[in-house]
Parts: sequence; structure tokens; C-alpha cells
Amino acid sequence: MSFRLRRASVDDLDAVMAIETSVFVNDAWSSEGMAHELASRDGFYLVATPDADDARIVGYSGLMVLPGAPDADVQTIAVLPEARRSGLGRALMGQMIAEARRRGVREVFLEVRADNPGAQSLYESLGFEAIAVRPRYYMPDAVDAVVMRLRVPATTTELAGTTSQTTESEKLP
Repeated sequence: MSFRLRRASVDDLDAVMAIETSVFVNDAWSSEGMAHELASRDGFYLVATPDADDARIVGYSGLMVLPGAPDADVQTIAVLPEARRSGLGRALMGQMIAEARRRGVREVFLEVRADNPGAQSLYESLGFEAIAVRPRYYMPDAVDAVVMRLRVPATTTELAGTTSQTTESEKLP
């Protein structure tokens, strides 16, 4: 199965909340909170749709980056069970990291449930490292959160036959 990613809008709120409440049964965001996130200029939210059905949202993710801030936070990411194990979570996270890089961010943070080793493994494979634990963070279940950080790597291009590197921010005339 292949997917299309596009910027989310407040028009996607109902579909996003349907996923939010089905995936995060006990600790889902409120509809009001999610609407605020989708409308925020400081946020970068994506939704994923199957190639065959652009109207059906099967996943979403969100990043918060305050203007000029050196760090960003992955606010949320969720994929419906039938779309898991297809690379969609990795693709959504890849776009969150790419957007953080575009905005000049040096570090990206997230919290993940301590009882979700699958998500932790995905984040580790993307370069995130566990740096702290927030006890009883996820309520009402009182599940710890593992705080993870990614030091955003600079994108570099090495020209053939040279040892110099050009960073993404260096523009050619």
C-alpha cells in the first residue's frame, strides 16, 4: 500500500480526531486542543491518505517549532492499525525531521509511552536517543514517558573527487 502526505488543515479535524480517539483511547487530545494545533502558524501537521482514496485519512503527525527556536517538539503521530508496518510512520517522522531542518532547528524532542517499544524502536532507528523519563506522564494510566532527542544532522553534499562539503544552507549562484 502506498500513501500520499499533505499538509493538514482544520478541515481534517474530524478525521484526525477519529484516529486520535481510537489509537490513544485513554489519553487522546481534546478536539479543541487538536483544532488549535492544526490552526497554529507554529505547527506543521501532515495527514496521510492511501493513494487509492484521497478522502480517507489513515495517519497524521504534528511538529511544533516556535519562530527562531533551536529546538522543536513532535507533538503527535498516529497511524491506523491497518496502515501500520507499511513505512508510513517512518515517512511521517521523516517529514517532521525535514521540516525541523528547514526551520533551522538543531534538536527535535518527543515523548513516547514507556510501554510502546515499537514506537521507541522506530524513533531510535531514526537517530533519536532516550534522555530522560517522565514518571506517570500519561494519564489516567500513569504510564511513564520516555523523553527522546534527535540532534538534527545537517544535510551535506560531497562533490565527487573532493573532500569539501557544501551544507544545505549554502546556495549556488
